[in-house]
Amino acid sequence: MKKRLVVLTGAGISAESGVATFRDSGGLWEGHDVMEVASPQGWRKNPALVLDFYNKRRKNAHEAKPNAGHLALVELESYFDVQIITQNVDDLHERAGSKSVLHLHGKLFESRSTLDPSLVYKMEGWALNIGDKCERGSQLRPNIVWFGEPVPMIEKAMDEALQADIFMVVGTSLVVYPAAGLVDYVSEEVPLFVVDPNLPAIPKRENLYLFEEKASTGLMKVKDLLISKFL
Repeated sequence: MKKRLVVLTGAGISAESGVATFRDSGGLWEGHDVMEVASPQGWRKNPALVLDFYNKRRKNAHEAKPNAGHLALVELESYFDVQIITQNVDDLHERAGSKSVLHLHGKLFESRSTLDPSLVYKMEGWALNIGDKCERGSQLRPNIVWFGEPVPMIEKAMDEALQADIFMVVGTSLVVYPAAGLVDYVSEEVPLFVVDPNLPAIPKRENLYLFEEKASTGLMKVKDLLISKFL
């Protein structure tokens, strides 16, 4: 039976594909305070601004391509039972070929009803506009977990962290909760790999492997180490 490899990915891996991120930019996205464009309050105040913002993000993500980091994780599926937990809302993991991806913060290429959150729709293109409505007649919004909203998939992610034989953190600063707390669910004896050019603060532990570099190059090295040492 293949070992269970659970991978938590963040903005860093998508940034290498040219996907815009507010990480390391003072909390601004394209000149907007994140609370203006990624919160329930922002939506209530100016839904047109929020929709325009996500249309731009969607167009940007649509034009992006998976990078070597995404592809390395796909290659590892030949050797391990790989579960990706991503904080990213783009679909680059899926487009690279990853088979099991859990999106903590929602999906950029989906919309959902503002009246009934269970009504979720896949988007064909990249534009979502005022007047686009669900089958019950309410305005559609991005299917994104905004700041201040609960994270529905976090319990499933916690279960995955508990069951990991190997855990990996890639391209995330581990400052956004509850995602950052997933590392606390990883058993002490489980090998923990961290890949980021700006390594997050991780308490010292046995079986801790730190790679202070970007996802594309770091994951190639991690892939080789995992195959040679942990099969």
